[in-house]
Amino acid sequence: MSYQVLARKWRPRTFNEMVGQEHVLRALINALDNNRVHHAFLFTGTRGVGKTTIARILAKSLNCEVAMSSTPCGQCSACREIDEGRFVDLLELDAASHTGIDNMREVLDNAQYMPTRGRYKVYLIDEVHMLSKSAFNSMLKTLEEPPPHVKFILATTDPQKIPVTVLSRCLQFNLKRLPWEFIDKHLAHILAHEGIESEAAAHAAIARAADGSMRDALSLLDQAIAYGGGRLSDADVRAMLGNIAHEHVFSLLEALASNDAKAVLEGVQLLAEQAADFSGVLAELLSTLHRIAFAQVLPEAVDDSLGDAAPILKLAKAMSAEDVQLFYQIGVIGRRDLPLIPDARSGFEMVLLRMLAFRPMDAKDAAPALNLQSTAPVTPTQLTQTGAAKTQAHPGSDTPSKVAVAKPAAGDDVAEDWAAIVNALKLTGIARELAVNCELKQRSVDGLHLVLDSAHAHLRSKKVEERIEQALQQYYATPLKLVISIDKPEQETPASRQQRQQGERQQAAVAAIQADANIKSLCETFNASINPDSIQPVD
Repeated sequence: MSYQVLARKWRPRTFNEMVGQEHVLRALINALDNNRVHHAFLFTGTRGVGKTTIARILAKSLNCEVAMSSTPCGQCSACREIDEGRFVDLLELDAASHTGIDNMREVLDNAQYMPTRGRYKVYLIDEVHMLSKSAFNSMLKTLEEPPPHVKFILATTDPQKIPVTVLSRCLQFNLKRLPWEFIDKHLAHILAHEGIESEAAAHAAIARAADGSMRDALSLLDQAIAYGGGRLSDADVRAMLGNIAHEHVFSLLEALASNDAKAVLEGVQLLAEQAADFSGVLAELLSTLHRIAFAQVLPEAVDDSLGDAAPILKLAKAMSAEDVQLFYQIGVIGRRDLPLIPDARSGFEMVLLRMLAFRPMDAKDAAPALNLQSTAPVTPTQLTQTGAAKTQAHPGSDTPSKVAVAKPAAGDDVAEDWAAIVNALKLTGIARELAVNCELKQRSVDGLHLVLDSAHAHLRSKKVEERIEQALQQYYATPLKLVISIDKPEQETPASRQQRQQGERQQAAVAAIQADANIKSLCETFNASINPDSIQPVD
């Protein structure tokens, strides 16, 4: 006997054998059991999700010789002939090859005759969106009021191309892509039943590669079994699919987390030597970042089906949530643009370099807030009242700001440059946003008091304040207590100062353009005007 492919051998023959699509099955089962079967059905969905399979089971349920129900016997001649594809009253049409009005007229002319063997004459029209406009128009009346012995089952992957007049005459069921977990569980069941030795990571990789299609998953499973000589291993499946090992993705992410550009580029070189598909590598990188973000929020729920929960949790601790979200967003945009780049490797490298370039600056890269001829963190007990002030440039400003040195004994008399201190702290994301919108009100030996405007009160949270407090304790090398109160700041906050400076620079740039003699001449010659919004100051 010739070999039967898994997609055909394991095609469901009853509704109970179907994997997923419960929202469709429930409606059909209730309709059959209560004898409330509509005359026309439309099944939509992507390839391999069960449209034709459900249609055949429905036809079998309607024509089972034992009884019309949601559980056909599967033993009578009608059930067997439908399973074998030779039941005379089940007419399967491929609309892609029968698009014209003549084909449809032939179908409709035969619809008036009673079924030869079964209870109903069932017309299964696959890829119905391929019919011509005239063919659709010719079937409208019959589709709305067919003979009582006729049922229409339409299937399509593109319902947008079906006329609304046809849609309104059918019960519509949208079949969803199957979650990879459903597919993985079903593949494991098939492998166990077939007696094929397999690794869990191998059939999980196939389930992911199937992209929601059970038929694709079974075809890939057939291919993987042949590739592995009757055995399913993770290494063989990855080689067959062209996937790279998880270790390469983890190495890249560790290098990104460490801000190690050399290690990142060495990792890309290693992938190039293995002839990796860089689009696939980027997709794997994004999938891993998603799992890392999930692990940061709910570490106990990390999926270990691929046996990589430990490195995922390790990276979740090593990377900040802000970095993970930034890397993910850059990767999504890069994957969209990757097909536009002639060289996939260079495009992939640019995505990784963007991740490094746009990553928020760490404290080790920032200038120290107070430089008292020492590289060590300055503690409150090291500060003395000198009356002098150290000069330090503020980011985004051409004007150096003054950092006054406070005496530790007062603690209440604070004139420190809070912007410079924030710039030196290990803060990113919301924590930094909260800090730059605060005013340093008081600093004592054992605590700091910040004032936050009510307009930014939404930034506060216990977790964010704890991050700022820990950063301050590390900076001052002493267990300081942070207190944040809601009030109107008396002085400029770092955020408001930067906004003011940017406004001043913008005004200066506009004034310079408007005063330029050449631009004035152009405006007079061409009766033109200057759009101030188009002017940007140049650093």
